[in-house]
Amino acid sequence: MIIRIMGEGQFDVENVDQNLLQKYDNQVEDAVNAGNEEAARTALSALHDYVTANGQPVADDYLGSSDVVIPFVDATLTEIAELLTGEGFIPDPA
Repeated sequence: MIIRIMGEGQFDVENVDQNLLQKYDNQVEDAVNAGNEEAARTALSALHDYVTANGQPVADDYLGSSDVVIPFVDATLTEIAELLTGEGFIPDPA
């Protein structure tokens, strides 16, 4: 799975702990659903840090699309909510 972090680049997260990735994603979704902007930014920052630390940067010349788009860390609650699907940013495992 390729995740694009707006303003940062794309990361391949195929070989990361998917349960932990999903945990961070769920924290963002829960905070947005609660209307808690501070908690949403904290959770988004944790998700961002996990993806950038554990995902593999995708080459700049990669022409494929991203599977998931995550907003920049300083996004507002509204901007975060606009990119969420019914399953957070990252689809729940089947």
